[in-house]
Amino acid sequence: MNPTLTDEVRQKYAWTARDVIQREFSQLTVLGACCGGGTDGACCSTTEPGHVHTQEPAEVFGPSLYPASKTAGLPSLAVSAGCGCGDPTALGVFAEAQTVLDLGSGSGVDAFLAAGLVGAAGKVYGIDMVGEMVALANSAKRSARLDNVEFLAGEMEKVPLDDACVDVVISNCSINLSQDKPAVFAEIARVLRPGGAIALCDVLASDALSPGDRAARGSYVDCIAGALSVGELTELLQKAGIEDVRIDLTHAVADEMFAATITGRKP
Repeated sequence: MNPTLTDEVRQKYAWTARDVIQREFSQLTVLGACCGGGTDGACCSTTEPGHVHTQEPAEVFGPSLYPASKTAGLPSLAVSAGCGCGDPTALGVFAEAQTVLDLGSGSGVDAFLAAGLVGAAGKVYGIDMVGEMVALANSAKRSARLDNVEFLAGEMEKVPLDDACVDVVISNCSINLSQDKPAVFAEIARVLRPGGAIALCDVLASDALSPGDRAARGSYVDCIAGALSVGELTELLQKAGIEDVRIDLTHAVADEMFAATITGRKP
């Protein structure tokens, strides 16, 4: 573990939260305070495994990845600070009364969308290591008056929840920021109930790229250098006990690096 990298990640997303709050109250539109360090981002949709849309996306990270109709009723504070590379709540694994865990929940936008899918009888937990993001998400939660969402400060490598207590684990462009990804997947398997599902969006590299190649394409805190390859992710999920893994590449974020959706189940 490199404590300097951890501090850089924490500082970047703390700054993002503060900047969004300042801009929100200044009634300015925020775009690109996200992974990638810029205003690039794109709509995420399902493709066949290993294939990418030929249409060049206008953006590759951020709030524009959600249809406007889907986020229209959410607190603008949460939407503006969205730093993801897709929409895990569009992956069709949710049902009424489920319990959902959002790893690296950030501003809370995915947790809020999941809360609508599981209904009042369901529950959504958001976990984030950045205190400023947890505070921002809780502020948005109060604005939205959602009683079935709870945001907790914590690390995805050590989830502060009991064994076998959730039905679905979601995450949106956060696992690539972990320096101990095997621990993250072990925690996902631990907290999932038998039959539980994963619905993840993240950045993945072509199997042809070495870690050095990935680092040459972007920094760790910008969701590039720390990305797994498709093969590495598949192997880690299988070792953690996740089955029926499906990986769909949705759009390019750098040369031979892609945003992807990942689904699977705990037997």
